[in-house]
Amino acid sequence: MQRSRSGLPASRQVRRRRSVQPPSAHQQRGRGLAAGRHFDAPEIWHPPVPQVDGHPAELRVLEQSPGVGYVHAVSADDVRERVLQLPEALRSGLDVVQLSRMTRKRQLFPCYGLQWGAAVYLYPIEESLEELYIRVPRPAQRIETEMYGGRWVQDGRFWRLIWTAETVRDFYLNNVLMHEIGHINDARNTSFRKRERYADWFAIEYGYRATR
Repeated sequence: MQRSRSGLPASRQVRRRRSVQPPSAHQQRGRGLAAGRHFDAPEIWHPPVPQVDGHPAELRVLEQSPGVGYVHAVSADDVRERVLQLPEALRSGLDVVQLSRMTRKRQLFPCYGLQWGAAVYLYPIEESLEELYIRVPRPAQRIETEMYGGRWVQDGRFWRLIWTAETVRDFYLNNVLMHEIGHINDARNTSFRKRERYADWFAIEYGYRATR
């Protein structure tokens, strides 16, 4: 499951005249899916790696160039260190974390992260560390981002979500990454809503509460 920037499935941007809506403005930053009608931007598939003597293979962290105007919120070392803080049983199903590039298609369906098989993909954020939205943030979206230090500011008819290097790093490591690993550990639920609920719980329990 894809980890959205709003906590909800990604949706296509409404077409508006360029004079009305900046090209970088989002309706919401979505959590897309790696299968089905919501999966909007296929990634490189990393097949699961078999365990050796009951132990998981060493985690691979792959880093692509973030793209012009974007930066990765975390480093490969940040990711590796954070994953190793989890109990082995909770990280045994994770083989790869990829810091992916922002593509033109992904800009149409912006999201923070994606889980696909045994891999997690983390997407870059605007170089300014400011996200521009065309809609008022939903209460759940606002609460979630403010828990990690995100700051919402109204700018005319738009809304800006403002981060610092420290707060966005915290958000990615202890919310986005943990949410996607939560999906890997969810072997029971099948519906989108229940899987999202479980991943949200996992991120709070093993991300937010574990680091506060």
